Amino acid sequence: MKKLFLILFFFLLAGFFIQTVNAQCSLCTKTAQQLGEKPAQGLNSGILYLMFMPFILVGFIGYRWWKNNKEFEANS
Repeated sequence: MKKLFLILFFFLLAGFFIQTVNAQCSLCTKTAQQLGEKPAQGLNSGILYLMFMPFILVGFIGYRWWKNNKEFEANS
């Protein structure tokens, strides 16, 4: 319970320091400037979405591995 509270605290603390992120390479930035403001924001959101998917997958696989390993050690 204490670990859960600590993790939740750090997520809330990080929420106070969130800034806008521009996740565009130089080529994407040039294309976004030609498209306009709204399409550029959509392009940036799409890039961020694609960036986070591998992190989510690796985190899920790591969690499942940790959980199965913990159950295996409990049964041994």
